[in-house]
Amino acid sequence: MFLRSVFIALAAIASCHVYAQQAAKVESKGQHAQIKVEEVISGHLTELNGRYKLRVTEVTWDPGGQIGPHHHVGPGVRCVTSGELTYVSDTSHTYRPGDCFYESGDVSHTANNLTSKPVVLLSFEVVPAAYSGGTAIPVPK
Repeated sequence: MFLRSVFIALAAIASCHVYAQQAAKVESKGQHAQIKVEEVISGHLTELNGRYKLRVTEVTWDPGGQIGPHHHVGPGVRCVTSGELTYVSDTSHTYRPGDCFYESGDVSHTANNLTSKPVVLLSFEVVPAAYSGGTAIPVPK
């Protein structure tokens, strides 16, 4: 029951202010994303069925690659599979292969590859079912 409530709350976050900001681009350099899986949610969590989808994207940063300040369309878990990713929000943290972390979607942050080798990250996100396009959205000014 608790897990179900948490998932419903996460999915609700995913629909906030998405469509108004979808067209704007976040500044980035040397970052490449490829959607690996995208499925509309169905199953026992009937409140979510057909309304949200789970998206898994592989994101690669070239050496020196970066993405500027942004939020995300929805909440998700990120897992570094190779390289070292420097993530900056209120503090700076370096994630290494095997490290995973949670992003709520509504916290401004940047990410950088400060090394001479590529960084690869798997991003697992909940987004509205009708959403298309990238999930990084500019920070409102």
